[in-house]
Amino acid sequence: MLPAPDAVPADPGRIRLHLFAHAGAGAAVYRRWPDQVGPAAQAVALPLPGREGRRREQRLTDRAALVADLLPAVLETARAGPYALYGHSLGALVAYTLTRAVAACRAPAPLFLAVGACLPPHAPAPLSGAADLPDEHLLPLLEQLGPLPRGSAAGPGGLWRRSVLPVLRDDLRLADALRAAAADPACGGPVDVPVLVFAGSHDPMAPPRELEGWRRWSTAPVTVRTVTGGHFFAAGPDLPALLARACHAHAAAPPR
Repeated sequence: MLPAPDAVPADPGRIRLHLFAHAGAGAAVYRRWPDQVGPAAQAVALPLPGREGRRREQRLTDRAALVADLLPAVLETARAGPYALYGHSLGALVAYTLTRAVAACRAPAPLFLAVGACLPPHAPAPLSGAADLPDEHLLPLLEQLGPLPRGSAAGPGGLWRRSVLPVLRDDLRLADALRAAAADPACGGPVDVPVLVFAGSHDPMAPPRELEGWRRWSTAPVTVRTVTGGHFFAAGPDLPALLARACHAHAAAPPR
């Protein structure tokens, strides 16, 4: 299990790799990453409020609340040493937003921004506007991403629909808000760091060809790679290994 971010002392010899999960999920989806990335980086997940150890906190649905909540932790890392950000699906929009917010503070930028399983902010996303759909319409859309947990199709009294679905709906609202903010010249636009884009080879929601659109969201080099798997390919071993390799390469490269 990943330790809490503030329980992980900075290691000057390693890059801190902050991780942001997909909608409805928390830090537990990255529980194997510390071992999988090896000595190249410290894998530290930053969970949003409303889940796991933060389940009693109010969930976030807009950019301002997100930045107020997570930016202090990223800034602390930025001032301590080299770091990078990876976000998966909704987490990709979170990582992009925080990269823009770091730049606005004139704090040290991440070595790179990595995003996975997420269409670029300007592209119409399949789940845009889906947060308020009735369960009978929303659940089939979610099932296109992969098998839903057992009990998700049960009646409104089921545990999954009472505990997880409300979190997921607010995460979809947050995703819509972050996409809209990315188009706002006051806080959006391209980042000025290298961007690594990862696509699942069989991802129905974010197919590889459509992730090429991320090239317009950075003034620095953008690399697009395809990883074997569907929408939730971050659960496999390939992505942590690729990001560990990226951390090693960027740590050895001359400063930009």
